[in-house]
Amino acid sequence: MADEQLNLDALPDFVIVTGMSGAGRTEAMHVFEDLGYFCVDNLPSSLLGELVRVNEETGGEGPRRKLAVVCDSRNGDFFGSLDEELTSMTEQGISYKTLFLDAADDKLIARYKSSRRRHPLCTDGTTIWQGIQRERHLLLGLRDRADFVIDTTDMLPQKLRSTIRSLFDTGSERKGLAVTVYSFGFKHGAPFDADLVMDVRFLPNPYYDPELRSLTGLDAPVRDFVLFREETIEFEKRWHDLLDVVMPGYVAEGKQQLAIGVGCTGGQHRSVALAESTGDYLKSKGYRVSVAHRDLRLAERGKDVLRESDNVLDARASAGNEA
Repeated sequence: MADEQLNLDALPDFVIVTGMSGAGRTEAMHVFEDLGYFCVDNLPSSLLGELVRVNEETGGEGPRRKLAVVCDSRNGDFFGSLDEELTSMTEQGISYKTLFLDAADDKLIARYKSSRRRHPLCTDGTTIWQGIQRERHLLLGLRDRADFVIDTTDMLPQKLRSTIRSLFDTGSERKGLAVTVYSFGFKHGAPFDADLVMDVRFLPNPYYDPELRSLTGLDAPVRDFVLFREETIEFEKRWHDLLDVVMPGYVAEGKQQLAIGVGCTGGQHRSVALAESTGDYLKSKGYRVSVAHRDLRLAERGKDVLRESDNVLDARASAGNEA
């Protein structure tokens, strides 16, 4: 099933991220990547207009790529022209938003000491504090003209992510979490990439019904056999209650990808039907969900081999009767 898409039309086409070194620009770019932006880090300000032009020319017939660019003091002499470049883009009618990230001096110093990295403006033996003061003076005008200013002094990374999303993603926060629900068979190996695993082997197995054995959980007879049993109805009620508890927690923590594995013995009947049902439930709650079936191909191959074996036996029996 195809993923439901983020409402990209509601997002600004061009976002310029700047601010104090150590205030969270790298984390910000991760958020914009998750929102579907084409991201460029440490771009000289003189190339902003050229980037927009190239994006326009290579867009083709489809929608333009949305851009997020970090311009900061690491560019040295190139950075001084950012204010002029922004004014020039405004005069040309280029639409953009600017995001300025800031933090208190003592917090920035602590972050640099913790990371053991050199401040970009401490190139001549100056202290971190002196480098921060130079940068503040350099960025003063940009902070005043920024569309959004976020103070990250007391922010944990997940709080910064959710704050940026609230500013730039006008859709549901749940759409930012890409959920994959997939079925699998334990006899083909337990999953190693699932965040949540649900074992449904306790449910009655359609495999033992000769009329259902060659079908899969995508077929209506198997789906009805699995989903409309009293024990399955009770299980799904409790399963949905669990999902209603854990899913909002993943969103609040800023998790971007979540894999849910639903397993039965062979990955052909019960797990397939319940993975589809789980995907439908999460979609109804506003999550962006895709459903896959890891081992269904193996089950179908086994069915073909079984049919080939039956054909061989029938041929042998016919030959024996003719003899």
